[in-house]
Amino acid sequence: MKIKKANAGALTNFEVLDFLRSRGAAKDPTRVIAPIAASEFKVYDYLVESAACNQTRESINELLDKCKKYDLAKAEILNIINIRPASPVEIDPIIEESEKRMGEGIEDLIEMVTTVLPPPPTQMNTGEEVVAGDEEIADGEQTATAMATEN
Repeated sequence: MKIKKANAGALTNFEVLDFLRSRGAAKDPTRVIAPIAASEFKVYDYLVESAACNQTRESINELLDKCKKYDLAKAEILNIINIRPASPVEIDPIIEESEKRMGEGIEDLIEMVTTVLPPPPTQMNTGEEVVAGDEEIADGEQTATAMATEN
């Protein structure tokens, strides 16, 4: 492995996950196939359940390009990529003095983030369950209504 720049800066969770995957980390239940330390597997397990698991280099690069107009610090952009905030409440601790610096631009930033970066697996599963539950209720109501009109 060739090191291009030692200590070049902070990494996104996606970059760490990509690195661990390149070293052989996977959902192997025995954890004996890959030459990875137990602590690295713990990091891998955490990152697989975070927003990083569905991100791509292209989506991160697109976000970086679109964030230029907001005049955010590197650390703020890094946290936005890692956390993938989806509401103003989640943005507030990431961006210092967000109301003062951005005003109404916070909503635009959130919309851009949720459009460009894919949701974490926990939000994807929750969204599907809610939709499926609503469909079942709607079907049940239609059936009850149809039964009432038939009688």
